[in-house]
Amino acid sequence: MKMTEVQIKAKKLGITTSRLKKADLIRKVQTEEGNCACYQMNSGTCDQMDCCWRKDCLSLSTK
Repeated sequence: MKMTEVQIKAKKLGITTSRLKKADLIRKVQTEEGNCACYQMNSGTCDQMDCCWRKDCLSLSTK
């Protein structure tokens, strides 16, 4: 997901998006949605099969 898409999702949740890196912003969104703020924190493994960030997270975690 591109940063602009993440910012749109965050703004819909009332999250201020300025000065945050993509990963930090996604973690704030995860928290606001009531989920674990785990984006790029699991070393390429993830048991959250329904997470909308999963594909992006795993592809970046393995680099």
